Order: sequence, then C-alpha cells, then structure tokens
Amino acid sequence: MTNNRLDILRGMVSSNPNDSFARYGLAMEYVNTMRLQEAVDEFRQLIALNANYSAAYFHCGQALEKLGRIEEARALYQKGIEVTTATGDLHTRSELQAALDIL
Repeated sequence: MTNNRLDILRGMVSSNPNDSFARYGLAMEYVNTMRLQEAVDEFRQLIALNANYSAAYFHCGQALEKLGRIEEARALYQKGIEVTTATGDLHTRSELQAALDIL
C-alpha cells in the first residue's frame, strides 16, 4: 500500500510540479517510509518553489537530523525561523526554535 501511495503522490507532483501540497505530501511519505534523503530532496524542492511553506523547514530539518547532518539541520531551522517570523506563523516558529535549541 505504501508503494501505491508513493506512486500516487509522485504522479500528482509530476502532473503539477508547482503544487506545494502534493510535494509536501510526497516528502512526508518519504519520511514515513524512511527514505530520508529523498524526503530532504523533496522538501528542498518545495522550499525553492514556496519559500513560505513553513512546515517544510521543520520536517526537512528533522530528516537531516536523522541522517546525522546536524549543521545542515541547524541552518535550515534558522532559515525557517526567519521565514516564520516574517510571515507571522508563531506556532511553527516556536517548533523550529525548540528544535534548534535541542541541537
């Protein structure tokens, strides 16, 4: 079933590469299936497409941490804090700050 979900999400992104929600869903499915590098790649594409998609910073940072890439995670959390401060997304900002503080 997971492969089917991945296939569906890949198809959605392929059909509409600018669909932030589909791209986020694909990245999260990669996380759920422990395909962490693919998740990071997808989150980075999402951030390039929509720099204000705040959840992408948090979840990409988490995936980077699991891959042992702590400095990359730290930089991404810091960038996410800048973005969420600018957009007024205080909830996600606090999650990003908490993740950064733990590092």
